[in-house]
Amino acid sequence: MIRGKLADIPGIGLVLPLGALAAWQAAGATGHIDTGLWATPATVIAAALEALRGGTLHRDLLASLQRDAVGLAFGIPLGISVGCFLGLSSWGNRLLGPSLSALRQVALFTWIPLISLWIGNDQPGKITFIAYAAFFPVLLATENGMRQVDVRLLEVARMLCLSRPQALRRVILPAALPSILAGIHLSLIYGWLATIGADYLFSAGPGIGSALMTGRSMFRMDQVIVGMATIAAVGFLFNTLAGRVERRVLAGRGL
Repeated sequence: MIRGKLADIPGIGLVLPLGALAAWQAAGATGHIDTGLWATPATVIAAALEALRGGTLHRDLLASLQRDAVGLAFGIPLGISVGCFLGLSSWGNRLLGPSLSALRQVALFTWIPLISLWIGNDQPGKITFIAYAAFFPVLLATENGMRQVDVRLLEVARMLCLSRPQALRRVILPAALPSILAGIHLSLIYGWLATIGADYLFSAGPGIGSALMTGRSMFRMDQVIVGMATIAAVGFLFNTLAGRVERRVLAGRGL
């Protein structure tokens, strides 16, 4: 009973992070930690306000978000299309499945040297890297969703004499929709992580990852932590919005 009452207290989840921040600030103020390495929360807030006033935070965040959006716009539709093809076509699965499975085993960041050489070390290479990161999660989810469609639904489609495109649009895709949405959700997360990696590891330019690298080279831990907090906030926002959209779409379809 007590546990239930505690869980119902508004903002209970903020107790631990706020307590940690207070302890961190106190440790810095009393000299128990090296504030050169562990910038205090007050210093971080001051650095964030400085970046906001100077416009650098807006510029870097907008550049990363635009890059992420373009990469997702390529990677997610391609992943859904290939996932549908593999899930619906047995010969297509035999043709492409082994190759895609082999590519999926290669760690994401090991592709950076090749992408840099083949496509470039600037914007096109970064977008390709993000698209590749977003491609596989939604591909696998779509393929699995297609394969798990209830056989009885397919029999109903045949009884209604639906053509292949009609069956796909009216029966198969709606039945596979939960898996596809889950794959898109994962692709958003992977795409954002790849965006930060691309900012950090490809050529320098506007971006949150580049701001982290600049802060590290200047030994400005406050700037580094501002960048980390921004990355976490955007990732949390993506995850929350994607989860809400996913639940609303499925609830609207009675799934």
